[in-house]
Amino acid sequence: MLITRHAEARALLADPRYVPPPVRQDGEPGTLAWLRSRVSRFSHGEVHAERRRVLTAILATLDAGALRSAAGELTLERGGDWRGVPTAVLGAALGFDDTGRLTKAVRTAATGYLSGVESPEADAAVTDLIRLAGGTTPESPESPESIARISLLLQAHAATEGLIDAALGHARTRAATFPRTDPGGQVDGLLGEVLRLDPPLQATRRVDRRTGAEMVIDLVAVNRDPDVFADPGRFDASRGETPHLTFGAGLRPCPASRHGLALAAGVLEALLGKGHG
Repeated sequence: MLITRHAEARALLADPRYVPPPVRQDGEPGTLAWLRSRVSRFSHGEVHAERRRVLTAILATLDAGALRSAAGELTLERGGDWRGVPTAVLGAALGFDDTGRLTKAVRTAATGYLSGVESPEADAAVTDLIRLAGGTTPESPESPESIARISLLLQAHAATEGLIDAALGHARTRAATFPRTDPGGQVDGLLGEVLRLDPPLQATRRVDRRTGAEMVIDLVAVNRDPDVFADPGRFDASRGETPHLTFGAGLRPCPASRHGLALAAGVLEALLGKGHG
């Protein structure tokens, strides 16, 4: 069933009988399937609650303002070559040392992390991520903290880079509204409206635990619901905060939304402020 109205989507996301589609639990240690079976995103119930607790505890140690500043500084150091900057900055904040190797492994593993599409390359990248997180072999007893750190990087990678890409596209078409001397305030409004109108993840799925029926929330449609958003198809970076559902809602809102936004904002401030965008 396809959900396109904001109120229906919010009600579904707040209902405990709707859970993420199940992932296979028999993956070989160190593979993408194995990792997906051990993260918060694809679990539910008490298992999800405990895994989310570990995630939020790690996130509580990260300063969003520092992430924003570091992302801007690294973007400038690289002369505007921003690809991989969010992963490198987040990885360093999470305690990873070799951010070059880390970024390559995250990029490769992230290709199938959300979709579940497996490949030898993604499996090898997951094994490398485990070692970078402090493990010695995939067969070693996994640390919940290490799995959480890896999952934060994988979940943030495509979403944050997709958000930056979309924001740059909108900024280019509205260049006159982004003063090069002080882009910061404009960036926050830009990101908020991009999240509403052009989300990097355009649909999210849930399964009814009683019947097995799959529910698909069309995030593009619910974020343009005329019952909630005035003139919903118009891009307006001055709207301020809006109740878009790109970061979820109800029982499982994204725990790292502030951190992802900070990374994206830092990159954009550097690019728009220095003319690299």
